[in-house]
Amino acid sequence: MKKLKMFFDIEKEEQWLNEQLQKGYRCTNISGLGIYTFEKTDKRYVLRLDYQDYLSKQKFKDYRGIYEDFGWSYINGPWLGGIRYWQKEEDNQNEIFSDRESTSNYYKRWMGYSASLAIVFLFFSYTLYKDSGLYLAEGLWNMGGSLFWKAFLFETPFALLRSLPALMVVFFGSSFYKAYRKYSMLKE
Repeated sequence: MKKLKMFFDIEKEEQWLNEQLQKGYRCTNISGLGIYTFEKTDKRYVLRLDYQDYLSKQKFKDYRGIYEDFGWSYINGPWLGGIRYWQKEEDNQNEIFSDRESTSNYYKRWMGYSASLAIVFLFFSYTLYKDSGLYLAEGLWNMGGSLFWKAFLFETPFALLRSLPALMVVFFGSSFYKAYRKYSMLKE
């Protein structure tokens, strides 16, 4: 079974993947385009996500070896860095992070991930909007009557597409804030 799904919050992604596991579908592959591949299983599995910055080949080998020693199997993740997907049969040790420090490091990495993407989209938004607004039709605001409404309704879907980078700033900014709150609670 294959499903196409996009996530901006890694906690929601992890929750959704574990819901699929509860339904009896084990994840076998995750593509970078948001295509999740599942297979039917009778065993109970648990899946966890971990965000890691760039790891050299040796550090990645060590990182992977540590998790595999504890029974986790690596599903997928980008080579240069990002979200790593770990899955194993359910037992009494279902958490990747065993202490507060490693959990706080996870949220710290998540804050860096969210902040960097928010900054990229903020820069992109600035370059997109600095010389013009959302509506690019010349003379739109000078039109009158039904001609205005026709042009306005025609231009609105394009204006909404132009607003996507600004919306991404809000999404990643809120993701940063959520991670920051959880990180600061763990530091107390």
